[in-house]
Amino acid sequence: MKKELLIGYKNKKIKVTAKDCNFFRKGIGLMFSRKEKAEILLFDFKLKQNISIHSFFVFYDFLAVWLDKKNKVVDIKRVKPFRFCVSPKQACFKLVEIPINRKNRKIVAKFS
Repeated sequence: MKKELLIGYKNKKIKVTAKDCNFFRKGIGLMFSRKEKAEILLFDFKLKQNISIHSFFVFYDFLAVWLDKKNKVVDIKRVKPFRFCVSPKQACFKLVEIPINRKNRKIVAKFS
C-alpha cells in the first residue's frame, strides 16, 4: 500500500509517496532491488526506536531518512552499498529509504 508523507526538513515540506512495508518487507528493505525500478520504502514503527540499518546486497546509493512522530527529520544519511551499520543520531518512529535514481532525483535534491 502506498502512503503520502509530508516530511519536514529545514523549514520545508517535502512530499513523498512511499510503499508502506509489512513485517517481511521490513527485513528485506531495498536488498536485491534494481536501481531504476526500486521504490521509496516507508518503515513505520509503533514505538520510538534507535533503528540501525545495513546496505548488504543493495548495489546502489540511497538516502536513509529517519523521522519523528510528526514526520520531521531526525537524521538523514546517504548510504553506500555494502555498509555494515548505519545508525541515526537519535531514536525515531519512521524510516524512509529513498533510492538515488532518475525517478527520485527531484526528491533527493530537496534533501541537499
